[in-house]
Amino acid sequence: MGRHVLVWDAPNVDMTLANIIDDKPTSKERPDMAVLGRWLVDHADDADEVSASVFVNVAPHVAGPLRGWVLWLLEQGFHVFAKPKDGDSDVDDDMIDHLWDQYDTGDLDAVYVGSNDARAFLGPIAKLLDKGVVVTVLGFAEYAGGLSTAPGIRFVDLEAVEGLFGEPLPRITLEALPADGRWFAPTGKLGVGAPRALPDE
Repeated sequence: MGRHVLVWDAPNVDMTLANIIDDKPTSKERPDMAVLGRWLVDHADDADEVSASVFVNVAPHVAGPLRGWVLWLLEQGFHVFAKPKDGDSDVDDDMIDHLWDQYDTGDLDAVYVGSNDARAFLGPIAKLLDKGVVVTVLGFAEYAGGLSTAPGIRFVDLEAVEGLFGEPLPRITLEALPADGRWFAPTGKLGVGAPRALPDE
């Protein structure tokens, strides 16, 4: 019996989604956390202890609307860490502190990190790997930098989690094309675009 722990960087995932869809994400574009919870449990053995924590940075103007989502997360079995948004504050250090607290508790077999922030997480999770903890990162490959390619880290693209999103996201990714190809829809108006970007020689 071991412990599996997920930390979910809600501000980072939301910001990355905004970059992908070129707009503020709505509930239609955001991941279904209930699906993520089931996926996490399915990836553990019956005897394992599984816990998941969502970290949010709360600006004053979203405190009211965010309350309903936080209550729903609690009902789904997630822990929630909420911190006031103050200037450039974020929850990265709180997430890392939580992971080390979980390691110090003992029997930590597996860690799941839901974030694309390689700058904040690559170093700390490499240290967990060195201590024998299995590390999985959940993110978007084109935004996750070294988190998606670092040796020893299992990377799972969020869209690969079946049912996590209600419909495909408008991503421009050429690394995992289907064998029969894929169409990409235009994002601008024909004839008014900027000069083309040429591929590197």
